Amino acid sequence: MALEFEKPIIEMEQKIAELQRLSDKHVELGPEIRKLEQKLEIAKAKAYSHLSSWQRVQIARHPKRPYTLDYIRMITTDFIELHGDRLFADDQAIVGGLATLAGEKVVVMGQQKGRDTSENIKRNFGCAHPEGYRKAMRLMRLAERLALPVVVFIDTPGAFPGIGAEERGQAQAIAENLRDMTQLTTPIIASVIGEGGSGGALGVGVADYIIILENAYYSVISPEGCASILWRSASKAPEAAEALKLTGEHLIKFGIVEEIIPEPPGGAHHDPEQVAEALKTAIVRQIARLKKLDVNALLDARYNKFRKVGQFTVAGGK
Repeated sequence: MALEFEKPIIEMEQKIAELQRLSDKHVELGPEIRKLEQKLEIAKAKAYSHLSSWQRVQIARHPKRPYTLDYIRMITTDFIELHGDRLFADDQAIVGGLATLAGEKVVVMGQQKGRDTSENIKRNFGCAHPEGYRKAMRLMRLAERLALPVVVFIDTPGAFPGIGAEERGQAQAIAENLRDMTQLTTPIIASVIGEGGSGGALGVGVADYIIILENAYYSVISPEGCASILWRSASKAPEAAEALKLTGEHLIKFGIVEEIIPEPPGGAHHDPEQVAEALKTAIVRQIARLKKLDVNALLDARYNKFRKVGQFTVAGGK
């Protein structure tokens, strides 16, 4: 799948591949191929070095992008998935369990999207119900009892807004997670790996250290939702994306995230192993740092981190 702004690059790559096939048949096309490869590198540099916020949102949603279970597979071992919230059901939009990360026992979790229609239906497109957030908190409390760090991967358009979810207490489930994560007496490291939409993301995002991938986004609302409210038209999503300041370069200035992990040109799906290794290194480093803090220092730092987010102006300028 090629995004709109990537189509010239894809066409050039296809042309090079075609010439290489002809060259394999003893047709000398080396000079032409080298010229096209040079043009391709220039086109990639131009396209990917100045991405707009909307283009980054599109890359964050790319169907070939690594998802939570992909990162769990690439950076952990001995993963044992745990199921259910012990109250209603097992929400498969959120996965989690016990794992080993660089020799460290951890509890790992995150939203999981599907690769095809049937899996997306099973995973509810990564949009969790209240039982998903209750499952997440059950796992975090288990981590607290076992004195294990919590590693979270965030990748969701938002919490599921359906009638059933609202009837079962969607807002309360997210609110309780926000409250209880502030008091969890074990380190929490969250990584935004794709979409970080609304309360659906924040419901597992109250962390001591937040990492974001270069082409991920983290926002109070999706660009389309914002555009529908402000302009009464989802077609204004590109303008909304710019106004929301939702990419890593904006969020790190606001103190909402602490670190940006670079991605290869075109996005994480072009070299998942490279991105996973960089993410693993950052997570392991922060676990080691946070484990040195006593409980009071850990909780105070987490509290102060979120208290400092945002600016407030008193009426009258006083």
